[in-house]
Amino acid sequence: MTATTDSRSAIDAVWRIESARLIAGLARMTRDVGLAEELAQDALVAALEQWPESGVPRNPGAWLMTTAKRRAVDTFRRNERYEKKLGEIGREQEYEEEPDFTAGLDDHIEDDLLRLVFTACHPVLSTEARVALTLKMIGGLQTHEIARAFLAKETAIAQRIVRAKKTLGDAKVPFEVPEGADRVARLSSVLEVIYLIFNEGYSATAGEDWMRPALCEEALRLGRILAGLMPKEPEVHGLVALMEIQASRSAARVGPNGEPVLLMDQDRTKWNRILIGRGLSALELSESLTGGAFGVYAAQAAIAACHARARTGEETDWARIAVLYEGLGKLNPSPVIELNRAVALSMAVGPEAGLEIVDKLTSEPALKAYHLLPSVRGDFLSKLGRLDEARAEFERAAEMTGNDRERTLLLNRAAECTPRV
Repeated sequence: MTATTDSRSAIDAVWRIESARLIAGLARMTRDVGLAEELAQDALVAALEQWPESGVPRNPGAWLMTTAKRRAVDTFRRNERYEKKLGEIGREQEYEEEPDFTAGLDDHIEDDLLRLVFTACHPVLSTEARVALTLKMIGGLQTHEIARAFLAKETAIAQRIVRAKKTLGDAKVPFEVPEGADRVARLSSVLEVIYLIFNEGYSATAGEDWMRPALCEEALRLGRILAGLMPKEPEVHGLVALMEIQASRSAARVGPNGEPVLLMDQDRTKWNRILIGRGLSALELSESLTGGAFGVYAAQAAIAACHARARTGEETDWARIAVLYEGLGKLNPSPVIELNRAVALSMAVGPEAGLEIVDKLTSEPALKAYHLLPSVRGDFLSKLGRLDEARAEFERAAEMTGNDRERTLLLNRAAECTPRV
């Protein structure tokens, strides 16, 4: 490996660690998230140009911050706002021949990061824009990495990010952590974005791969950061618990050739006990903050915990899971939750009970294009010996899914539904 390659790897690692704090600090100073991201990118370009020759500085985060601040000074001078903004950023940094890079970082990084999280996930943006902006600004991913993760064109992702920053600017969204009812509403958006990122990694909606572990890891990292920034918010810990426990199954969810392995067929010795332990601890913390009550994410984490505690699929407390889904449905009424309750009930009582619920869901408009509805119905019909009907359901589900691996799995299940002679 060459020195240039080593430097590039070091720069990539530093950027992934420092970019969110860098953008957050700059956004507080400039009150412009778009400009802050541009200044941070300018600092990255400077690092790419200089570090291969000079070496990685002792405090790379401070170096990037100081460089970005200097670029900000130049920008404001060009915009005829130099005198006003220079006082905010620090006049002395423009003239220091050998600046003290350790002074380049601010003391309130955590507050800045929290503001950035809430800004990037602002409901004024579309869900897709919130996801892309969060991965770019808080995750430190480059545009091409986001495009690759979501199987989208890089130009489309770039345009989405540009539009998102413009929307924030046009709407004059303040760079702040909201209070009161607005904070609760905005936190819901933040958690939704992080979980969307995780789910796309856990069960890819399209493409050849069943999972995209990098997205799961990124969502987990974002969740852990948020838990550190908001330690008294039970639903933050609930989401972290859910992701930790679900991520613990990753190694067992994919076969040797990349094929999906369903929950009941997984080798549970491959489940990551460290992640399970972290998840159970986060769930316990969430419950302690509410006196045992569950929010939407904590309830899902409690369901995941039932699976994590069972040594085999047969030992799973399906009756408890069905009750938890019933409670979750009251917190967040959804036909998808009801479909999951049907699965749990079928495991606890029998496929007839599950089929009764699923048959009522077939007329739900929200599930019209949801491939798991015919997939689940096919499973129940198969267990009841109604193989012709089951095969038709599996084939229909295969046509609806956008994931190649899942399509193969469903077609295989359809092929297995050969009526006995």
